Amino acid sequence: MKKSTIILILLVFASCNTTKKATNQPSIAKEGIQKLAITDVNAKNKMRAYDLGKRILMTCNTSKFQPFTPEEATQSVINNITLEKLSATCNRYRQFYGDFKDLELTEIYKDDADTTTIFRYKALYTKEVANKELRVYMNSDNKVSGIKSMDWEPNFERKK
Repeated sequence: MKKSTIILILLVFASCNTTKKATNQPSIAKEGIQKLAITDVNAKNKMRAYDLGKRILMTCNTSKFQPFTPEEATQSVINNITLEKLSATCNRYRQFYGDFKDLELTEIYKDDADTTTIFRYKALYTKEVANKELRVYMNSDNKVSGIKSMDWEPNFERKK
């Protein structure tokens, strides 16, 4: 009887030690996404993503948009980003956030599944009521394959 009790107690302790604690950090490694050091990414690629992202948000200040060319963006991005669509979004943004000031590069990720590089920017506005994020997705040809604006989250989560 004593032996079976001791074995039972040992089994309970062994099962307690093998449980893993859950973390609040999202696991992006499972998704095939890896974080890159900002210094490891080509300066030309960083500048291109910055310029194209800033061009979109500057439309809110100037109401003038220079459409993307086939050398700068994929055809789906060219078709989806029009002055009419930008104007509707810009009206809301200017009302809530004020004028657009600049972009601040915070992180860069590489999606191995589709060889996309994701440039994550903090968008700065004159009113500091909310933090906004702009993600610029660049494909392997260094063309914009997607642009997404959202509320700033400190932890990166894949949203496309």
